[in-house]
Amino acid sequence: MKVVFMGTPDFAVGALEALIQAGHEITAVVTQPDKPKGRSDKLVPPPVKECALQHGIPVLQPMKIKTPEAIEALRQYPADVYVVAAFGQILSQEILDIPPYGCLNIHASLLPKYRGASPIQHVLIDGEQETGVTIMQMDAGLDTGDMLYRKVIPIEAEDTFETLHDKLMRLGGEAITEALALLAEGKLTGEKQDDAKSCYAPLIRKELGKLDFGKPAAALDCLIRGVTPWPSAYTLYRGKQLKIWRAKPVELTESAAPGTIVRVEKDAFLVACADGALQVLEVQLEGKKRMPVRDFLLGVRLCVGEVLG
Repeated sequence: MKVVFMGTPDFAVGALEALIQAGHEITAVVTQPDKPKGRSDKLVPPPVKECALQHGIPVLQPMKIKTPEAIEALRQYPADVYVVAAFGQILSQEILDIPPYGCLNIHASLLPKYRGASPIQHVLIDGEQETGVTIMQMDAGLDTGDMLYRKVIPIEAEDTFETLHDKLMRLGGEAITEALALLAEGKLTGEKQDDAKSCYAPLIRKELGKLDFGKPAAALDCLIRGVTPWPSAYTLYRGKQLKIWRAKPVELTESAAPGTIVRVEKDAFLVACADGALQVLEVQLEGKKRMPVRDFLLGVRLCVGEVLG
């Protein structure tokens, strides 16, 4: 099939590579403009642009995809279908109507749950047991189009946003190539989404990572994994920010106020929560490197009874 691919971050690269390897003709790639980075403000291209250029694919980077100029530029590249993965701009109905097979979106959740910008983080934060990728026929709404194809994977106890992102990136590539094969054979049929079962996954903001030990340990474990590596989970220790990179919920027999350090072990320390405790395994104190608690305790003397937060 001839495909115009729209995507921007690393998540979209997996799908683009899979389509190329499957033999589809990518006539053009559409991505966000280069952005300044660092103190020098040097312009850095999106990962999808770098991938496209490595394969000699023409790249379009409109500031706004809905402008007449951008739409006219799109029309210059023949395509049976547009494939969209984390592009970052909303497509107009005029664009959706250009290719004969319309526009297919690779969404990193099992729709209709977790529509929106941050589904991978929110399935972890909410303690879901499984997730996956949905190939959706795009319409004018926000992730509301008909579902065409789904692939499901379990969420492991050790999964973080980083690990789950990479799993879903690969799964998205598998799903879109399998879906396009079915589309070419006329075997891909849509299923309406049940809006009553939908929920929204808004953008993640830095303040979400602030730990409230007045919540159950299991909920805090889910939050930590959902915001690792960004924006990361954090609390305060002796007036300094303490990031908690890895922890797990454990039972607590003794009674203590939430946030209290109740035990210091060789490789970990336990913090009381509303229900149970967090066994903290990897941390980063403000101004220091990320490290296992074993190394952290070599330079910091934690005291039972101290309170975090």
